[in-house]
Amino acid sequence: MGHSKRKKDRSQYPDIPEPLRAGVVDNHTHVNYSEGEIFPGDDPTFPPPMSAAEHARRMELSGIRHALTCACELPAICPTLDIVEAYPQAFSAVVGIHPNEAALHCGVTTVAADGLDTGLDEHHREYSLEDAIGVVADVARDSRVVAIGETGLDYFRTAEDGVAAQKASMRAHIALAKELDLPLQIHDREAHADIVEILRKDGAPERTVIHAFSGDAEFARLCAEHGWYGSFGGQLTYKANEFMREAFLAFPEDLILLETDAPYLTPVPWRGHPNAPYAAVWTARFGAKLRGMDEDTWCERLNRTTKDVYGI
Repeated sequence: MGHSKRKKDRSQYPDIPEPLRAGVVDNHTHVNYSEGEIFPGDDPTFPPPMSAAEHARRMELSGIRHALTCACELPAICPTLDIVEAYPQAFSAVVGIHPNEAALHCGVTTVAADGLDTGLDEHHREYSLEDAIGVVADVARDSRVVAIGETGLDYFRTAEDGVAAQKASMRAHIALAKELDLPLQIHDREAHADIVEILRKDGAPERTVIHAFSGDAEFARLCAEHGWYGSFGGQLTYKANEFMREAFLAFPEDLILLETDAPYLTPVPWRGHPNAPYAAVWTARFGAKLRGMDEDTWCERLNRTTKDVYGI
């Protein structure tokens, strides 16, 4: 299939790539939205959700040896744990309340810059933010859970009156991660300064990961000074994101992690198609070239860092 056709046809997942010889971990994905499958997203041209079994099969064929699947709203928690129970060799769980969800649990509906109006679902009405975080705290003690998150701040899709809820939620997640000695995955969208302020004031967990890193080189150096990890996905491969490649190079090698954030943010050459953990192969290879390292050496470096953070 030619590249031009890929750009037009969003109705399929990426082809299975040539496998990595040194298998790596996708440290942040979403293979868990409903009934053991990922959500297809808002785009009606996306294909039907892929089963967890098929994700695991394609990961094995591609050299993605494991994936951390993130449940960041209450309805996703049980399907996530079921997936990990069924495929422990392929998946581990991350649990938390997404910052936009935190606002909704406080009754704050959101209107983003793109005009998307997000209303309240039944679980937002049934559970206060405190109660929702209490559910996360109980589940996080399960051995299938290896990290807390994603939490943090999102100033793109939450109105001003939702900021207080997001900050309170982030602080509660920080405390929980430290209590359980688990890594913390941070969602940071247009909120760099406030993210740093809260992590400094509250004291960041020893293993703090800025997932889907979107800052510049200066922000990368600041994170590195604190020992915070930068997790990079398919956006690294996008032509316009030179600032992100500069940030990637500003991080020391031992503070970089690999992710997909599937089903979105699919790397080139499959941008626009639904993402999946096995597609992390393209980002891993792109990162190796940026660092001027051979593929196996870079993958081995990613593996050592992943083990340092998650023990996987």
